[in-house]
Amino acid sequence: MNHTAYALIQVAVIAGITILLRFLPFLVFRNGAPKLVLYLGKVLPYAIIGMLVVYCLRNVSFTDGSYGICEVLSVGLVVVLHKWKHNTLLSVAAGTVCYMVLVQAVF
Repeated sequence: MNHTAYALIQVAVIAGITILLRFLPFLVFRNGAPKLVLYLGKVLPYAIIGMLVVYCLRNVSFTDGSYGICEVLSVGLVVVLHKWKHNTLLSVAAGTVCYMVLVQAVF
């Protein structure tokens, strides 16, 4: 079997599994999702965002270098923009740009 055929078979298998995984919840929960699944759908996004914040700020030193000023200003910008515009993409992108500008150009 040549490399092209092997690659095409591999892509077909991956695509088939992906499609199956996308449709599986609809097949399993035809009569509606259980209360536990609905509850997890409401609380997990907030828990994941909280874990990401802790993960991103875990190594910030408030006693060395810039004292965490870049991180605090960027997180503050994300919070203010999200409260103001309610646009996750805008707030995360602006916070990332703010952090990179502060790290690269200011501190």
